[in-house]
Amino acid sequence: MKFVDEAIIKVEAGDGGNGCVSFRREKYIPKGGPDGGDGGDGGHVFLVGDEGLNTLVDFRHKRLHRAERGQNGMSRQMYGRKGASLYVRVPVGTRIRDLDTGESIGEILVEGQEMLVARGGKHGLGNIHFKSSTNRAPRQATSGTPGEKRNLGLELIVLADVGLLGMPNAGKSSLIAKLSHARPKVADYPFTTLYPNLGVVDMGQGRSFVIADIPGVIAGAAEGAGLGLQFLKHLSRTRLVLHLVDIAPMDECVNPAEEVRQLAAEIEKYGGDLAERERWLVLTKKDLLLDEEFAEKKQALLADLDWKGVVFSVSSVTGEAMDDLAQALMRHIESFADPEQEEGEREEAPYDPTQS
Repeated sequence: MKFVDEAIIKVEAGDGGNGCVSFRREKYIPKGGPDGGDGGDGGHVFLVGDEGLNTLVDFRHKRLHRAERGQNGMSRQMYGRKGASLYVRVPVGTRIRDLDTGESIGEILVEGQEMLVARGGKHGLGNIHFKSSTNRAPRQATSGTPGEKRNLGLELIVLADVGLLGMPNAGKSSLIAKLSHARPKVADYPFTTLYPNLGVVDMGQGRSFVIADIPGVIAGAAEGAGLGLQFLKHLSRTRLVLHLVDIAPMDECVNPAEEVRQLAAEIEKYGGDLAERERWLVLTKKDLLLDEEFAEKKQALLADLDWKGVVFSVSSVTGEAMDDLAQALMRHIESFADPEQEEGEREEAPYDPTQS
């Protein structure tokens, strides 16, 4: 299924039911008085998180979501039934905003989380509420108020612990396929990844983490070149970014260090805190070079970048250093404080593989 990460829908809460104008009529009671009941409240519209969904594709076909209207009031002081609320299931990681006002409504982050996006109308009052000593036969009732109507923009942000970043053909799809059970398209030409892929890396004994692969970013993406920066938002919630660099490009004119700087510049243009997020450098396609040649290229690259951070050298073909990378990632993710732990149990700093 094609990954769909944006959708536009219209939600309409139910209108409130109208109040009733009615009078009690029974044998031998010629002037029974008013007995018109109230209407029922209109149903609300909720969005509910569902981990079983991973795209917004269903909303491309069904855009209107309407809750039930409240029932009108009836005679004999019978109140109308409340309209049933509508629960619309969305993938976990969905951001919601009001397209008419530009307001950010919120995010669905966990399974079963409910978010009210349109409130139902209030019920109208029947004429039993308007009787008095001076108005014994009121012919007055109120109508129910209309329910809220909103145009919503849904934006799915994939939830992953580790995100892969790199130029097209840097080996991101090969790496995620090697580490996890994900099976993205892999080919020897750029832009094989056209939408994000998620993979779960199982480390055994109940330990695992999620890794996300997004389409490659090229120079000029901020101005619309290539696939643009529309998928960088999927790295906004990751704990760590792996910056993949092709150490053995087919074109000898390509400078890997310059590509790293170009991509860093595009991230700066993207804005937000992504540029400040921790990045590890991962040199790919090591199997294409002799050991001496690889060591020379690696040293030149790190010197050119003046890179002081974490560096891994891997090969997705031979599997070299893949286990080491996976173990380091797992330890780094586990080092982050668990929000449910007590303050005294929290670790002071995340795992640093350069110190091991």
